[in-house]
Formats: sequence, C-alpha cells, structure tokens
Amino acid sequence: MDTLKYELVFSDGTGSARDVVIVERTLSSGPGGHPVYADATGIIRAEISDRGEVRVLASGGHQEPAQSVEARPLPEEPGER
Repeated sequence: MDTLKYELVFSDGTGSARDVVIVERTLSSGPGGHPVYADATGIIRAEISDRGEVRVLASGGHQEPAQSVEARPLPEEPGER
C-alpha cells in the first residue's frame, strides 16, 4: 500500500530539526520513477522512494537544494482513499 502523506523534516547540518512540512501524494512521478509529493502551496515538492529516500524537486527559480531531509510516513485518516 502506498503512503498518501509524509512529514518532511528539514534539518541543519547538526541534525537539529528546523522545519516540518506535510506533503501529499500527487499524480506525478519524479525523475527516479517514484511518486511526487507536494505541500498545500505546491512550493515544496519531493520524490519519495518506497525505501523513504527523498529527492526535493525545484518548483521555481532561485531555490537551493535541501541537504538533509527525512520523510516520515503519516497514517491514513478514515475515508482518505
């Protein structure tokens, strides 16, 4: 079963959590062939593999690639599928 939502945890170089963003699955696939997830604004987009590997995708110009991002699956809510 595919995960519909993840928490993306963006950390600094020390591993301290800085920002947490919730993303939901889109109908798109990324360059690696895995599902693409996006936040409600569409600004944060990430390809997440079935092994939890995260590739943050640029959604506009002047974005710097995220270095340390962890994907934590979120449980489904009733009636979500």
